Amino acid sequence: MKKQNKKCYGIDISRRKYLTSQEVRDAIIECFLEAHDDVLNQIKEFSVGVSNKDIERMKLLNVQLFIKAKFKEIGGDFDNPTKTDLIRVCEKLAEFAENFRSQNIIHKHFEEIMELINMIKE
Repeated sequence: MKKQNKKCYGIDISRRKYLTSQEVRDAIIECFLEAHDDVLNQIKEFSVGVSNKDIERMKLLNVQLFIKAKFKEIGGDFDNPTKTDLIRVCEKLAEFAENFRSQNIIHKHFEEIMELINMIKE
């Protein structure tokens, strides 16, 4: 991934040398939200009379809760994750995504997130 004007899941990595673990955690949430948007959009079917803004909030909350559960599953700290926590959560999310996505797409997203994880200064 080149760093020239490159945004990766909400982070402009062309302007950053280091990231925090919380920024990477949030990028993982954004990645998962984008990757599973088609499935998450099914919420609309059950949300008659709910604004699009509220539907987007529900989708985000759904993904956040799912990822928090993955942190809990690995014994990690969602609020203050380590690099190891982030890698292990990504592995769990990749396992889950195998039910919905091709291995190529999963690998691409995993590699993009790994680049962000490697930008964390511990």
